[in-house]
Amino acid sequence: MTPSTLLDLSHTDHSDLFDETQPVWAAIQRIADYLQRHLEPGGNGTILPGAHVGAEVYLGEGTVVEPGAVIKGPAWIGDNCQVRSGCYIRENVIVGNGAVLGNSCEFKNCIIFDKCEVPHFNYVGDSILGYKAHLGAGVILSNVRLDRGEVTVRTNKEVIATGMRKFGAIIGDYAEIGCNSCINPGSIIGRRSVVYPLSNFAGVLPDDTMVKTRQTQMIVPRVS
Repeated sequence: MTPSTLLDLSHTDHSDLFDETQPVWAAIQRIADYLQRHLEPGGNGTILPGAHVGAEVYLGEGTVVEPGAVIKGPAWIGDNCQVRSGCYIRENVIVGNGAVLGNSCEFKNCIIFDKCEVPHFNYVGDSILGYKAHLGAGVILSNVRLDRGEVTVRTNKEVIATGMRKFGAIIGDYAEIGCNSCINPGSIIGRRSVVYPLSNFAGVLPDDTMVKTRQTQMIVPRVS
């Protein structure tokens, strides 16, 4: 599970974060140091009245931060992005070009590739989202185990220790996560794969596959 198996590194301006000799999730641990060394605050983005942008933030050309959005920083937001009203971007966030960061979404210590869409009521922490990946409304990338223990990656053959207490998910290029799904810590979603709405997924989903979640419903007479 090296970076190139899940992500097209030509669709980020920050490919130096990734090392093909290490698992893809190792890049998450390098975000803070990378920003400390390379971030140059400022840029040519538009900050509309009522938005708050911290001192350690770069906004690319054509990026618009709408009223009510908060970017604490350190953060590097690329060109032509939408940071919509109510968006909360915390520390150590790197966003590519043409991304959508939506209403009531929270981001923390994550890497988001070009043209990724995270538009409504999402949490993205300690995670990586690939090129044109999309999270449906209400999708949560859970990043901490309930027992606060080390996050592991579970495949069909082995359990891989990550050495990380906080690690959400790696969402591959073009992957789609359906509305109100929870992706558990240490999950890997392959390229072009689909997770149905209302799913609770943990583990590794191979490229070009689907998680189908079916509900059992009953329609009965109403008793007054």
